[in-house]
Amino acid sequence: MRKKFLFLLLLLWAVSGLQAQDPKMNAFISDLMKKMTLEEKLGQLNLPGAGDIVTGQAGNSDIGKKIKEGKVGGLFNIKSVVKIRAVQKVAVEESRLKIPLIFGMDVIHGYETVFPIPLALSCSWDMQEIEASARIAASEASADGICWTFSPMVDIARDPRWGRIAEGNGEDAYLGSQIAKAMVKGYQGNFSSNSNIMACVKHYALYGAAEGGRDYNTTDMSRVRMYNEYLPPYKAAVDAGVGSVMSSFNEVDGVPATANKFLLTDLLRGQWGFKGFVVTDYTGINEMSEHGLGDLQTVSALALKAGVDMDMVGEGFLTTLKKSLDEGRITIGQIDNACRLVLEAKYILGLFDNPYKYCDEKRAATEIYTEANRKTARQIASDCFVLLKNQGGVLPLKRGGKVAVVGPLGDNKVNMTGTWSVAADFSKANSLLEGLKAVAGANTKVVYARGSNFDYDKAFVERAGIFGKSLGWDQRQPAEITEEALNSCKDADVIVAALGESAEMSGESSSRSNLDIPKAQEDLLEALLKTGKPMVLVLFTGRPLTVKWENEHVPAILNVWFGGSEAGSAIGDVLFGDTNPSGKLSTTWPQNVGQIPLYYNHKNTGRPLPEGQWFQKFRSNYLDVSNDPVYPFGYGLSYTSFTYGDLKLSSNAIKGNQTLKATVTLTNSGSRDGKEVVQLYIRQLVGSITRPVKELKGFQKVFLKAGESRDISFNITPEDLKFYNGDLKYDWESGDYIIMAGGNSRDLKSAKLSWSK
Repeated sequence: MRKKFLFLLLLLWAVSGLQAQDPKMNAFISDLMKKMTLEEKLGQLNLPGAGDIVTGQAGNSDIGKKIKEGKVGGLFNIKSVVKIRAVQKVAVEESRLKIPLIFGMDVIHGYETVFPIPLALSCSWDMQEIEASARIAASEASADGICWTFSPMVDIARDPRWGRIAEGNGEDAYLGSQIAKAMVKGYQGNFSSNSNIMACVKHYALYGAAEGGRDYNTTDMSRVRMYNEYLPPYKAAVDAGVGSVMSSFNEVDGVPATANKFLLTDLLRGQWGFKGFVVTDYTGINEMSEHGLGDLQTVSALALKAGVDMDMVGEGFLTTLKKSLDEGRITIGQIDNACRLVLEAKYILGLFDNPYKYCDEKRAATEIYTEANRKTARQIASDCFVLLKNQGGVLPLKRGGKVAVVGPLGDNKVNMTGTWSVAADFSKANSLLEGLKAVAGANTKVVYARGSNFDYDKAFVERAGIFGKSLGWDQRQPAEITEEALNSCKDADVIVAALGESAEMSGESSSRSNLDIPKAQEDLLEALLKTGKPMVLVLFTGRPLTVKWENEHVPAILNVWFGGSEAGSAIGDVLFGDTNPSGKLSTTWPQNVGQIPLYYNHKNTGRPLPEGQWFQKFRSNYLDVSNDPVYPFGYGLSYTSFTYGDLKLSSNAIKGNQTLKATVTLTNSGSRDGKEVVQLYIRQLVGSITRPVKELKGFQKVFLKAGESRDISFNITPEDLKFYNGDLKYDWESGDYIIMAGGNSRDLKSAKLSWSK
């Protein structure tokens, strides 16, 4: 009986999120909640957008009135410390209980100092740099009044048609998990200073697996796939202590995530021990009515019972939960639990001790977009670029002579920062043209010509996003625009073609069924190639594109993603060789959309294609294209070359909880110093369920001087062999394994061993 009581007590603690290790906080919040009316408790669960609030009338707006009445728990996407201080003043001086507000913002990849989009950051494979980007973002946002960010986004995505692949970390759960931990640590630290802000991991869960790559669409998969391939990054963020979680728009097991008790309570709190609060995505509760779960009152009650604590924008909690309580659809305990969790977050942030903790105007004037932050952003951007091809040594460019920059993306500031740059000052970013001129120096002539419109279809350019308009529209005939560009190239030593996507062609609500470079730009590229001049394609994109033709015909391709406010200078650094590119792809690049989904850690099938072949009848392949990608996961070139020796294992037969040491000798066999990402993969040959052909289990980013060799070792334990089996038990199995190491998921050295329990 005593054991049963202790178990129930432990379960209650886990589900409620009570942080028993801080009795002072618990006592404070319990005392506060005794004073709160039902309406004030519901107010803490309400997160409207900033709406019509402006400085000077914060207390007189509709939201200001609700704040005075205790009907608002926080606000999001209000910018400037002055405005935030004014709103906070209303909350703590004019409301009955003087409860401070929490202020959130979509600080996705930087604040005013904008870093590369998250997909680009993941291609650095550098956890220290990724953590630093989050730490600087937190420092700048907190200096401007923000104490909560809706980041990191850790959705695994294997379909590049999905625009929000730009916001995530690619296709791999292991890499995504390491990045999730680094981002949470960078944002939150230990909450010891006013430069730490609360992170919110999103979108929980499985949002990146939307059918057809279409945003907000249905998601459906087995629990085995869910646990092994999609959930690990969310869990990694929870293990790292993330303070909040955002529910996703999609359904899981036929139930929208925002009303999914399995996700929000059983798994998140029960299995993973999450102690923070859950916030919906924008109108996530309201949208469940469109899913077919009932009216606003019904879906609001479902969300609360499932484990949602804060309602973003929809005000379903605020307007319907009292009625649901009166009708017995929900309990006061459920309301109290949600209210407590929101109040705990404010307590952890220190807002009860000092509501103006994040409202130091001196910090806002001195700590945002500093020279030091810009320098770091420039270095990180250059480490994210991926050199996809460099035939004939076109790169790096030589200073002196003439460089012709051609393309509609070559002289555009707005386009450099990418999607979700809500706090950016676009006038401060530098374009590719500006960056090249600054880096090249006075002895190099850099000229620019547009060459084409973004696409022939003006309506498509408009649909590409609000920033599509900033690309402008040249009213001349396409042939005339291209002819002008060709004339500018006549005496050029090299052509830099700036082509690809616009900033808002990827991101939310930017799904694409065709992943080619827009046709007008393709035609321009073909015309430039006919000049016979050395050429570099500087490719802007927020997703993998289908560039099979470009790979076959263009001598050099540098994928620069959207590199942030310092992207122009960073691109110049790499093109002229001041920085040796070291980025590696975190996604597989298909030959065409018909191959999607295409990812490295696929299953073998019962009829795998024999190695070295691209077609065989009655095997798992296509009639018209090989199974191979254009560029595999983990791929990326350098201005130097790296050679891998044979992989050596400390033993070929190992037992129990021992540690296996795998070592490969890496040599910089080229003439330049450079960085290489050494990647470790493991394959279980026989398992209780089917297993992937390989899985990333470790990596090291190594700097070697030209001619230098070094032994790179990985320590492997049974923890690296574990997976969720058919019973969803997390364990490892005795058997034969292949250990692999190399510079990408395709080109690997391997060794076999047996490992028994």
